[in-house]
Amino acid sequence: MLKKLFSYLIPINIYKSKSSVSKSIEVTWTNGELLIDSENTNYSYGSLQRILRIGLRKIGFNTIQSMENILVLGVAGGSVIKTLVNEIDFKGQITGVEIDNKIIEIANSYFQLDQIANLEIKIQDALDFVLRCKDQYNLIIIDVFEDLEMPSFLFEPYFRDKTLSLLKDNGYLLFNTMTLSEADNTRNKKFIDGLKNTKFKINSIPRIERHNELILVQPINQKQSQKN
Repeated sequence: MLKKLFSYLIPINIYKSKSSVSKSIEVTWTNGELLIDSENTNYSYGSLQRILRIGLRKIGFNTIQSMENILVLGVAGGSVIKTLVNEIDFKGQITGVEIDNKIIEIANSYFQLDQIANLEIKIQDALDFVLRCKDQYNLIIIDVFEDLEMPSFLFEPYFRDKTLSLLKDNGYLLFNTMTLSEADNTRNKKFIDGLKNTKFKINSIPRIERHNELILVQPINQKQSQKN
């Protein structure tokens, strides 16, 4: 494909749109890789896929392969789902929650997300889904952004505690955050401090791709698997 080859010289935009949620959604060939970007940041694939892959490796690919079900809050283009299915060979059920129907349409058209047999997409606000959910999961991935902003509810104790209640006894929570300011660092520290002296163990991986911090939460009596 000529566009893919030329993208090693200069990014080549092949689609641009917007939705009721996002001011700008772009699909672009960059360095031979197809990406989805919002107005100011990478939305799916590219750096975002690399960031979440680090967290998944920390849990252990073998551990993830043995899981029954995974919840992804914030699907966007589905890059973490592609990592789970194509790289980790996860065969269990994946539930993806995404508020923006337009970006799911783009993910289906350009990344064939709708061809993943063990994936169920729910077009729903993540907060509403979590508060109403009665199921439990082996792994919950939080990757919810509005361009460069993260909704404040993600860091509220009621949302944190309700999300953690959806974990099975051997479950993991992988939370991708963006830290662009000292206020963001303080926000993350408060979130982590709120889990101290609880039954959960917290592992923070800061400064990934400069501005992201992964927060990994697991039951304190659970031994973490070796990295793959």
